[in-house]
Amino acid sequence: MIAATSLSNQPQEPARWQQALADAITDPAELLSVLGLDQGSLPGMRAAARDFPLRVPRGFVARMRRGDPFDPLLLQILPTAAELIARADFGTDPVGDLGSRQGAGLLQKYAGRSLLIATGACAVHCRYCFRRHFPYDEETASSHAWQGALDRLSADSAVQEVILSGGDPLSLNDRRLAQLTTALQDIPHIKRLRIHTRQPIVLPERVDAGLLDWLAGVRLQKVIVLHVNHAREIDGQVVKACQDLAGTGATLLNQSVLLAGINDSVEALSDLSEALMAAGVLPYYLHVLDRVSGASHFDVQERVACDLIDQLVARLPGYLVPKLVREVPGMSSKTPVTKSP
Repeated sequence: MIAATSLSNQPQEPARWQQALADAITDPAELLSVLGLDQGSLPGMRAAARDFPLRVPRGFVARMRRGDPFDPLLLQILPTAAELIARADFGTDPVGDLGSRQGAGLLQKYAGRSLLIATGACAVHCRYCFRRHFPYDEETASSHAWQGALDRLSADSAVQEVILSGGDPLSLNDRRLAQLTTALQDIPHIKRLRIHTRQPIVLPERVDAGLLDWLAGVRLQKVIVLHVNHAREIDGQVVKACQDLAGTGATLLNQSVLLAGINDSVEALSDLSEALMAAGVLPYYLHVLDRVSGASHFDVQERVACDLIDQLVARLPGYLVPKLVREVPGMSSKTPVTKSP
């Protein structure tokens, strides 16, 4: 008979989501092969991936149309030679993150809210990511640095909401998330916890019993801001993940990015809003592209964006029309995008 103490010392098997994360596709050649696509553009893809590596879970790839090089899910994550084209009006810190730094991994741009860079890790590398050049090695509030961020938050009684961002905060395991949120709950003026995450969409396995137990035990008001850009990202697993998250008492919102060739049509945006609502998620923001180096080929003119919103207003109930915004460094809030007079 094996002693109980010996069993407790056995290494634990990785959770299912961790296994799926470790098995993500990171080689453009493999991605093209899995999808049955021509490999003629592979040299340019490899060059782009040297600057910003490819990473995509296989479950997300399974939602892509085999043989379709213009699949809207594929275009969000596929490195291309277009990323190597430099433009003077696209930079490495497009939203002024570094100018908002309050300490290691702690940013503050807006009154009453502070953002904690909980980790630099993501389950997927979106090619338009505004933090694709962010210096995570120096600016992540990792476990040894959390205390400094917590001390600053504790000292500022004006902060009522903490935003966990990254990377993706749900890349942290449940134990580390619990350590962080327990400390945040001990700060009396903090009322709300906001979590910005794409993992329930690209890696719905992450929403497991352990994560739900942690989230249900968080005493703060909880807001989860998901990131979905196209209705086909939402399958049955994603719907269940959203329903399970809502079951913990969290409010679910979505923010999208308007992306050329992916969702820049009234049909795509309307389908997205309807799919989100069916999953119990309220459309919140539609962002005009943040002008980050390597993403200029995704840009949609603001005039076109405003026309799309007008068409959505005519087609959908008001609560299904997201707010069209741009993030401007130094402003006190997101900036609404409206038609020029």
